[in-house]
Amino acid sequence: MSLLEVRDLHVTYANGAQAVRGVDLTVDAGQKLGIAGESGCGKSTLALALLRLLPAGTKVTGQILLKGEDVLAMKWGRLRAVRWAGASIVFQGAMHSLNAVHRIGDQIAEPIRLHRTTPPGKVRERVAELLEHVGLPAARAEAYPHELSGGQRQRVMIAMALACAPDLIIADEPTTALDVMIQAQILRLIEELVAEQDLGLIMISHDLAVLSDTCDRLTVMYAGRVVEEGPAQEVYDDALHPYGKALSAAFPRIGDPSSRFAPRGLPGDPPDPSDLPSGCTFHPRCPVALDSCTTEDQVLVGAGELRRAACVHVREASTQGAADVSDAADGSDTSDASDASVGSER
Repeated sequence: MSLLEVRDLHVTYANGAQAVRGVDLTVDAGQKLGIAGESGCGKSTLALALLRLLPAGTKVTGQILLKGEDVLAMKWGRLRAVRWAGASIVFQGAMHSLNAVHRIGDQIAEPIRLHRTTPPGKVRERVAELLEHVGLPAARAEAYPHELSGGQRQRVMIAMALACAPDLIIADEPTTALDVMIQAQILRLIEELVAEQDLGLIMISHDLAVLSDTCDRLTVMYAGRVVEEGPAQEVYDDALHPYGKALSAAFPRIGDPSSRFAPRGLPGDPPDPSDLPSGCTFHPRCPVALDSCTTEDQVLVGAGELRRAACVHVREASTQGAADVSDAADGSDTSDASDASVGSER
């Protein structure tokens, strides 16, 4: 049984915006799944939906199975127990996620007090242990958020997420607004913690390079849907969907001097989720769109081992490949039958 299984998830806000449309995901213990896409593609909405943290009036349908139990069907008491202890979120923008008037140690201790029957002295020990685990001295428990650097605040957020030993960590843009060196430290820390504790990880970012370096698998979202998925490095190096190709091409590559001078941007913006275009929602921005793309929606189709993409060109290539295999098999069978016939005549 998978640690997390999301089936046909739809999220529609009160204003009619379709932020997530039919998403399927699977995460196993110890697996790192990256979710990529521009702002407005539904990534953060998906993250919040996993623990029912969306605003009142939002319609959510489908299934979110955490260790086989449907989060969407949980009563309040059970949902409260699952948050922090079953799955926790590292929000983007640590300065805005931490309470400015409470000490760091008290904020890390709060979920422990709420979800664990731990004596006060042991809570303090646990806070010190968590801080040291993320590379901060235990004495920083007495600090306020404004007394820490951006990287230190992000480490505090990770410590809070680990406070109740969850099975799944959801990291929503965990390196936002951090310089490159601090980003690398935070990413290495997350990787080490996932490996040490055999956690499941969902990491959300617009940066395919970061996700390909950190995650095992990569899912690309556009206009609320998954448009491509597969092994992370393969998707980054050789994306199949035109949107995945555009995201990948937008970043310069180490070892490729030409990419420093001509990273290619993608004209336009993701569509308004309350007014989606007909057919394939990417067609207004797609450089290889066909006339049929304006009217025919695309679904994920297999495109090699462990890879899928939702594009007419991928579908046609897959169909042609299957036809070639079928023709080859038919030819082989005919040859065998002919040889047998010749042998019998002799």
